[in-house]
Amino acid sequence: MRLERLWLTDFRSYQVADLAPAPEGLTVVSGANGEGKTNLLEAVGYLATLRSFRGAPGEALIRVGASQAVVRAEVDRDGRRLLIEAELRPTGRDRVQVNRQPLRRARDLLGSLQVTVFSPDDLMLVKGGPSARREYLDGLLVALHPRHDATQSEVDRVLRQRNALLRQAGGRPTPELVATLDVWDAKLAAAGETLVAARAGLAAALSPVASTTYERVSGSSPPCRDGIRLAYQRSWEGTLADALARARPDDLRRGVSTVGPHRDELGAWIGDMPARTHSSQGEQRSLALALRLAGHSVVTARLETPPVLLLDDVFSELDQDRSAALLAALPEGQALLTTASVLPPGAAPAVVVHVDGGKVLS
Repeated sequence: MRLERLWLTDFRSYQVADLAPAPEGLTVVSGANGEGKTNLLEAVGYLATLRSFRGAPGEALIRVGASQAVVRAEVDRDGRRLLIEAELRPTGRDRVQVNRQPLRRARDLLGSLQVTVFSPDDLMLVKGGPSARREYLDGLLVALHPRHDATQSEVDRVLRQRNALLRQAGGRPTPELVATLDVWDAKLAAAGETLVAARAGLAAALSPVASTTYERVSGSSPPCRDGIRLAYQRSWEGTLADALARARPDDLRRGVSTVGPHRDELGAWIGDMPARTHSSQGEQRSLALALRLAGHSVVTARLETPPVLLLDDVFSELDQDRSAALLAALPEGQALLTTASVLPPGAAPAVVVHVDGGKVLS
């Protein structure tokens, strides 16, 4: 997987932009804060997922005063050249094409360009709530195989319908409503068990890789005697169908689904202690990096080609030792890194470009 070229028109802060990253190794995008370095990585990420990794709505990606934005990229995928184009509109559906062929569904784009993103916000992978870690697993599952996107969408759809029905009941269900709830419970049990089995298998595969990677990126931190451990934690016991039946009285009273994949957790421990509550800020940052790089490694091994690695302003959040350790731990393949500061010792970028005044300079 390789990004050959990126073109932007009226995307974020750019009226026009043209970026040709190094085909292998590290491309560094430097510049002062606020000049638009992250916008370049965001554009690459958007073409991979049709979402902003910063969580921004689509209209925020269009340059102020412009009627639309256009993002285009040439990608080499296993020797096959792909031209991916997206027109972002403030209202209505965006228009996306691959090799000049319009896509009927966003899902059809999955796998055309794959990326692994690390940003300062990834600290929430460790110290944030369970939803961030569920999203981390679900994103990796889709990268491993696009079919998981359909499963996730089905779980989300069924949960919306089930919760709407629970609210409609108002704690006093009619026989008709109970019969309908039985149907949605069966659908949730089927799709939910499928999703959870995939998540749990992925967590088991990630755990040893994350432990090894943590040791490499933790810099001067003392070695972690017991390593990193990840484990998927379900919000129920037994089968999901039985758990939904047991939870139904409480669900009807509360008007919400209290068990299911949306309530599960990816547990992370450093040694014997929960990383979220018993680790330092430096340990949490190292673990967040380890999780991203471990996911990158698992996807690379499964697909036999590395995703494009996008590293947004990572050195601003790491001390010198951890920065050097990260550089040493970078996997083979193509990586794009933004920085507003001097590169740590040992950095050997293949290409350096500078962003200034809304322009990409060589």
